Amino acid sequence: MAQLLGPDGEPIRRELLTREIAGPELTGVRQPLGGHPSDGLTPARLAGLLRDAEQENPERYLELAEDMEEKETQYLTVLGVRKRAVAQLEITVEPASDSADDIANKDLVELALNRDSLEDELFDILDAIGKGFSLTEIVWETSEKQWMPKSMNWVDPRWVQFDRRDMRTPLLKTMDGGTMPLPWAKFVWCQIKAKSGIPVRSGLARPIAWCYLFKNFDIKGWLQFAEVYGQPIRVGKHHAGATAEERRQLLRAVAGIGRDAAAIIPQGMEIEFIEAANKSSASDFYERLARYMDQSISKLVLGQTTTTDAISGGHAVGREHNDVRGDIERADAKTLAAILNASYVRPLIDLNRGPQKAYPKIRIGRTEQVDVAGITSALGTLVPLGLKVSAKDVRAKVGIAEPESDDDLLQPHTAPAAPEDRPPAPAAENQPVALQARRGNAVAGDVVDDLTARMMEADGWEMVADPLIDPIRQLLDRSHTEEDFINGLETLLKEMDDAPLREKLARAGFALRVATALGAVE
Repeated sequence: MAQLLGPDGEPIRRELLTREIAGPELTGVRQPLGGHPSDGLTPARLAGLLRDAEQENPERYLELAEDMEEKETQYLTVLGVRKRAVAQLEITVEPASDSADDIANKDLVELALNRDSLEDELFDILDAIGKGFSLTEIVWETSEKQWMPKSMNWVDPRWVQFDRRDMRTPLLKTMDGGTMPLPWAKFVWCQIKAKSGIPVRSGLARPIAWCYLFKNFDIKGWLQFAEVYGQPIRVGKHHAGATAEERRQLLRAVAGIGRDAAAIIPQGMEIEFIEAANKSSASDFYERLARYMDQSISKLVLGQTTTTDAISGGHAVGREHNDVRGDIERADAKTLAAILNASYVRPLIDLNRGPQKAYPKIRIGRTEQVDVAGITSALGTLVPLGLKVSAKDVRAKVGIAEPESDDDLLQPHTAPAAPEDRPPAPAAENQPVALQARRGNAVAGDVVDDLTARMMEADGWEMVADPLIDPIRQLLDRSHTEEDFINGLETLLKEMDDAPLREKLARAGFALRVATALGAVE
């Protein structure tokens, strides 16, 4: 196979691809253990730490980001939700074309993605959501005479240094304290932006650091408050002639009663418990501030708070929100797919099949939810009106394949045939005209319309309706304004006698029920 060249035009060093080169070291700058700058953190220290991160020294900031994930439960929870939501999405591979070579390339990518550890590796790549960037090392193997990823290992972001010329180009710190460019086909470099800017300033950890700091102060104050006011103040009283030893004994009893809930004191002495006033309102203040910080963290990471903080709306509102807001999830998925296409798919194809004119593409996202009921309803309305619809398009939309010649086919439901020995129908001369027409298979029109027409002709509906309609017409003629008509109508309706009309409607309803019972109306 011809020598492969990297993006910089230099030959690819294949010996580097099969071994780990960015792991921790016992000596040098790539130490596995780091510091804990969150200990004793103050606003001034945090501001300085963030400023140093912009000036070529991001190590302390990255250690703080790690500390926050370990100590801040809300941040750890929602960040994990967002990363897992994307890491667990369906991954599909689209070939560059329908040619045999492009289909073979697609199959190769699908084979490389079929690894049990892939979800955890994608989770590590998405570490960029919090810190702004992540680096993952690909270790290749050739045991089956083809280049396949053996593992993708998370690289501690503290071991990444940015080129000082642009603060965007990542470099890997080396054992001797220097830096080296990232070899092609060896690393997956990921940047997920919460805001535009250089990678070290584009992660969520920067704004969340302030929420973490203020919540930390709040929790400390809350714990101190609980320690002081969680139990009543204990006041010991001794008599005027108490000796020094008796006073010391009383003091020990007062101090120990909070821990042991028991004490002994000399006779004549007493201990009084005093409850603090407004204790509940002061405690609520700490809780409200902590809840506000939690909701701020949720909004920063997930884009919403409904499914994490149990705010108003309950289950009905929660069903309308995904754990991660849809636009954020789609953006993360598209970014991850683009990174894998550039840093994973292309090297895989080039190492095994040589450079190609076009490459297969990874797509990451949720399967489109098809409203089958809505489509069915629309077709049932539009097709009878003459709309021409391709059965192939409908099958593709609802996900139903074309049946094979030997498949069992579903059939439309048909009513069971009437038994041959059914009793004879009543004589024709005893049946209503509309019913005779129906049972004689004659074209008699709708039975309900026929009954309505007969009632109108036989019972003189005008004689019933005119006494109700004529007064309304007269009122309309003599009314000058809409208000006059409305006021007069209220009085007129109270005086109307609608008993004849209700009687006619009752008779019509009875006739319809009789026709239904005889089978003329279904």
